[in-house]
Amino acid sequence: MIPEQYIQRCLQLAAMGAGNTAPNPMVGAVLVHEERIIGEGYHALYGGPHAEVNCIQQVVKADKHLIKESTLYVSLEPCNHTGKTPPCSELIIENEIPRVVVACTDPFEKVNGSGIARLKKAGIEVFTGILEKEAQFLNRRFFTFHQQHRPYIILKWAQSKDGFIAAEGFKPVAISNELSNREVHKWRSEEAAIMVGYQTAISDDPRLSNRLWPGKSPVRIVIDKELRLPATANLLDDSQTTIILNTKKDETSGKRIFHRYRDGDDLVKTTCDLLFQLNLTSLIVEGGTRLIQSFIDNGTWDEARVIVNSELNLQKGIAAPVLNNAQLLKKESNRTDDIYHYQRIGNDQ
Repeated sequence: MIPEQYIQRCLQLAAMGAGNTAPNPMVGAVLVHEERIIGEGYHALYGGPHAEVNCIQQVVKADKHLIKESTLYVSLEPCNHTGKTPPCSELIIENEIPRVVVACTDPFEKVNGSGIARLKKAGIEVFTGILEKEAQFLNRRFFTFHQQHRPYIILKWAQSKDGFIAAEGFKPVAISNELSNREVHKWRSEEAAIMVGYQTAISDDPRLSNRLWPGKSPVRIVIDKELRLPATANLLDDSQTTIILNTKKDETSGKRIFHRYRDGDDLVKTTCDLLFQLNLTSLIVEGGTRLIQSFIDNGTWDEARVIVNSELNLQKGIAAPVLNNAQLLKKESNRTDDIYHYQRIGNDQ
């Protein structure tokens, strides 16, 4: 096999940690001796062993002596600092692995090339840049967070064929089908936070959980300027951490975090700054039109996922957001629904 194939396997392994490693990146590692994989592993859970640790530990006893003659392939630069786990660079050195192939460097300030430098200083051959763009895309949330100091932002909405997200008077309409709804809950399980505006909270009374998919639900964020949401609102049920952006108070009560902003503040910037401070690396914005459009007009978004019911025409109602500077990446179909995945033009990840 060629190096690209081993790195591709690293990326496949890394993706298995989706939704469970944040704010850390997803990482996969493969240990190869004379074109035979003798160990592989991935970072499965935040705070748990890193990919390199799991990879080396997987090597069976009969192959342990081969570690000193093998090449380690890893999708992201090995860490070089002590966090919740010891530095992987030291582990590699201790195991006398002679060669390491790294897909891309780690932008985190405590790593950012120091892991590679530590390996080279120990006499280890290090090769970089194999499937670099693919590796960066896999960890686009992590890269955006550390390079742009804001969460990776995904916009999501469902609309009728003729471009409406709700009926007149903000009356909710079932637009997406049950298959798409499960897909949406899978998306939620992969993100750190989820956000809606006041009107969506009142009209739809959403839970914003991923109850239709396994995994942890994201931190909820709602704009409630005057703190008018009723106590019976699902968003205030204390089932998960909820941030209430308002102009009245700063306070923490149970799982509710009240974050005060000044009337007239840029809520897009306020949200991004707050999530960066809270170490929440990604955000999915689910509505409504005004909130989503504010992110679009601000140019502060990375992906958009638009579900269009190809059989539903509302004729009138609440118009869907209008994307600009968007590039279509792919289109999927779930029975009556077409799902369009867009990327913001100019987004390098």
